[in-house]
Amino acid sequence: MDEKQYVVFSLKDEEYAIDIMQIYEVDRLKEIKITAIPRVPNYIEGIINLRGEVVPIINLRKRLGLEEKAIDKQSRIIIIRIEGKAIGILVDSIDNVISFVEEELYDPPEEVKNNCEYIKKVGDKGNRLIFILDVYSILTS
Repeated sequence: MDEKQYVVFSLKDEEYAIDIMQIYEVDRLKEIKITAIPRVPNYIEGIINLRGEVVPIINLRKRLGLEEKAIDKQSRIIIIRIEGKAIGILVDSIDNVISFVEEELYDPPEEVKNNCEYIKKVGDKGNRLIFILDVYSILTS
C-alpha cells in the first residue's frame, strides 16, 4: 500500500491538504512583511522577500471565495515551487501532517468538481473529510 503524506491546514472551519512533496517550506507571519501591489486580483495579498527572492502571496480564503479573516498569530504562509517559481499561499493555520493510502482518497462529487475545480480528491479519515487541493490549478487558473 502506497502512502502519501499531506500537510493539513484550516480555512474557515474546513480542513484542506496539499501533497507534502509540493511544499518548499512553511513560514510564520510575525517576521514577514507582506507588501501590497496595486492593480492585481484581490486574492493576491502582495509580495514578500524570502531570502532575496521576491515571492507573490495568494490569500487562499479569497481565492476560494471564502469570507475574509484578519491575519493573526495562527496564520501561515505555505511556500510552493511550481515550474521553478516560488509562490506563497496564506492559510488560517497549519494543523498537522497526515498520510492517506489510495483507498482513503475519493473523487469529489460532480457538483463540487463543477463549482470548485481546485479540489482534486476528498480524503476520508473516519470522522474527518479533508479536501485535497490541486495547487497547480489554484495558482494558474
